[in-house]
Amino acid sequence: MASNGYPKVDYGVPADTGVKFPELEQKVLKQWDDDDTFRASVSNRDGNEEFVFYDGPPFANGLPHYGHLLTGYVKDLVPRFQTMRGRKVERRFGWDCHGLPAELEAEKQLGIKDKAEIEVMGLAKFNEYCKASVLKYTDEWRDYVTRQARWVDFDNDYKTLDVDFMESVMWAFKELHDKGLIYQGFRVLPYSWYEQTPLSNQETRLDDAYKMRQDPAVTVDMPLVAPGSPLDGANAIIWTTTPWTLPSNLATAVHPEVDYVQVLGEDGKRYVLAEARVAHYARELGEDPEVVSRHKGAELVGLSYTPPFDFFLGHPNAHVVLSADYVTTDSGTGIVHLAPAFGEEDMDVATANGIEVVQPLDPGGKFTSMVPPYEGLMVFDANPVIIKDLKAAGKLLRHETIEHSYPHSWRSGQPLIYMAVPSWFVAVTKFRDRMVELNKDITWVPEHIRDGQFGKWLEGARDWNISRNRYWGSPIPVWVSDDPQYPRTDVYGSLDQLEADFGVRPTDLHRPMIDDLVRPNPDDPTGKSMMRRVPEVLDCWFESGSMPYAQVHYPFENREWFEGHFPGDFIVEYNGQTRGWFYTLHVLATALFDRPAFKTVAAHGIVLGDDGLKMSKSKGNYPDVKEVFNRDGSDAMRWFLMSSPILRGGNLIVTEQGIREGVRQALLPLWNAWSFLQLYAPESGVWRTDSENILDQYILAKLATTRDVITEALEVNDIAGACDELRLFCDALTNWYVRRSRSRFWDEDRDAIDTLHTVLEVVTRLAAPLLPLVSEVIWRGLTGERSVHLADWPEASELPANPELVAAMDDVRTVCSTVLSLRKAQNLRVRLPLPEVTVAAPDAGASASVPRTDCRRGQRQEGRSDR
Repeated sequence: MASNGYPKVDYGVPADTGVKFPELEQKVLKQWDDDDTFRASVSNRDGNEEFVFYDGPPFANGLPHYGHLLTGYVKDLVPRFQTMRGRKVERRFGWDCHGLPAELEAEKQLGIKDKAEIEVMGLAKFNEYCKASVLKYTDEWRDYVTRQARWVDFDNDYKTLDVDFMESVMWAFKELHDKGLIYQGFRVLPYSWYEQTPLSNQETRLDDAYKMRQDPAVTVDMPLVAPGSPLDGANAIIWTTTPWTLPSNLATAVHPEVDYVQVLGEDGKRYVLAEARVAHYARELGEDPEVVSRHKGAELVGLSYTPPFDFFLGHPNAHVVLSADYVTTDSGTGIVHLAPAFGEEDMDVATANGIEVVQPLDPGGKFTSMVPPYEGLMVFDANPVIIKDLKAAGKLLRHETIEHSYPHSWRSGQPLIYMAVPSWFVAVTKFRDRMVELNKDITWVPEHIRDGQFGKWLEGARDWNISRNRYWGSPIPVWVSDDPQYPRTDVYGSLDQLEADFGVRPTDLHRPMIDDLVRPNPDDPTGKSMMRRVPEVLDCWFESGSMPYAQVHYPFENREWFEGHFPGDFIVEYNGQTRGWFYTLHVLATALFDRPAFKTVAAHGIVLGDDGLKMSKSKGNYPDVKEVFNRDGSDAMRWFLMSSPILRGGNLIVTEQGIREGVRQALLPLWNAWSFLQLYAPESGVWRTDSENILDQYILAKLATTRDVITEALEVNDIAGACDELRLFCDALTNWYVRRSRSRFWDEDRDAIDTLHTVLEVVTRLAAPLLPLVSEVIWRGLTGERSVHLADWPEASELPANPELVAAMDDVRTVCSTVLSLRKAQNLRVRLPLPEVTVAAPDAGASASVPRTDCRRGQRQEGRSDR
């Protein structure tokens, strides 16, 4: 640093009056805007090594919440630090625009209650509403992000609805298809009857997808048909929590090694179930029912039975007992009812035994004419009707209600069902092992997530359902013949390819425009069949996972740029994204590039309301963000969140008291030290580190240690650790150095003045990423230069290191602190002829002040107690 004095910058805050941090922050934000300081921070590093930061795109069809606030602070803090370390860090904002969130908001605005109403309205009109919806709150988002002092490039943002972005997504789909990693299959998937689309398995693990729910559970008779066997006419009993699947029953299954018994019930009927489950049915069968015969499960395999309903009686190969290793005796009866269209394992076993799946539900989860008595009933509404019919037919052994954890749609909140539907998949299981390998190269914060939460998820990863039977999204770029006699499938990966085949270059890849691209089937000599696009759109998670390349329209543009910016150096989101964005980024990066998508990822915990529950607008269980900004300021909120355990993976309860504590811990010590210097050293200080005074040497050496610890912590993204170290230093600065040095300032000791000036100049650079606004005010006041955020990070060589002195003085401080504690405990007061200068504000939530005293020019006040 230069050794000459700097001119002061006046922010209109006298040293001897209270400062309102929120008002001061607004002045800084305006200064940054007028000066275009953010762009200067990027352009000033042109030609330097780049630090690549990927910003996960949020939806803008709702206002930001504390989760966005927390993540946004990290997204600002890390790039600020890396910029001061000399690296160029571009920060491009992005918007997630497609998918169910947008469609549900449009349905709400339009009063749509059923998906069929969208078809009647027309896709073009509906999608226009979706487009308007997703960008509704962009201005509010910009204001919010700006107020939290987050630097980000809004003017050069990317949107997943842009044609360039969508073309890159189309390219990715075709690349995967050409690698043999895309297929269409008929699989049982989590299905939203409300949104009328399948979801992916990872979507059922997002947020609060599993909720407690009460459902009916029934135990039902199924008479065995085994002429000549002692089991003939005995009732095999099954248990299910989905009575609505019983009309679709096509088989039952037993474990071949489990022991089963035929018992005589108190009603005179014979029942067959696992021996281990007999006691569970003592109420119906008796406390000690007579055992008629014993059988291994393998002996039951192949026996026929009469299903509870006759809708599919005579279905080929159906209504026999099958063998299945997944059958257990943990619950139920040890005999499992199979409705292959509604259970993944059921479908696998049925298919392996030549039983074709039947599907009696429409896309809205209602029964079709295949089961006439229940036609038109939604499955959950059909439950009580089906149970009533079973009871009337004498087939209901038990009816009970259970409470269990059940999957719900992460967007609509409605309960899901599992249902066989045709869908498009990425064959993740083909490269799953490689995903596990590449994960070893990623640095995770906290570290345990790599092999724990994320690593375990990768090890069990399944093929990814990427198609949605919806309207607003990137189209699946597949065209098929509409005549099965002349089969043909075309997959497209660019606008050029579409233009070559269809003779027109699309300017909009959304439905219905993309669906209008139709051409004759080249493989049909009659010329009658046509090539038409499949109706599905892509899962919006496929788009967000494509963000690294799609944001720059790779591979159609910026090939060289992308190769130099992939993988990214850093990403951050909450830890639930191990099933979301982190996962889809990793899947697509592995499949397309055989590389991880990111080098380092921070996965923070969840922000909770003041009642310990997830934040909810309806509950009102968290402080209003704007009120916090207006009362305490953004730096106070930043400190509260960044210094908390949430960045180490824990959860955090947001309270007003906690936020105000951030003012006391961080903002006030810095501001009080700065105010003290202004008050007692009105002349400019000089940057120097050569004082021979022991206190000056100590605080400079303490600062050198602090610089090293904070630097090391931020290099490994231990933000909470950096906050801890800054807090400890500020305590040493204000409660030790300044208090012990007051008389020197009254005497206008140049060593003391210059040392405090130097310490504040350095410490504000260290604090700049953690407290960007108050640091800016103090640093500019000290230096008169443009911005602390354009300055370089302090180098170790700038400060004299003396670890022995630091250790010794810290021991002295500990002794004094202990003595002070004893004095307070014993209510002892010592009166000393020393004046007192207040360096801590009484109201930490509002302002800091250093009151005037008569000792400014060395006139001492006698008889005041030294705290």
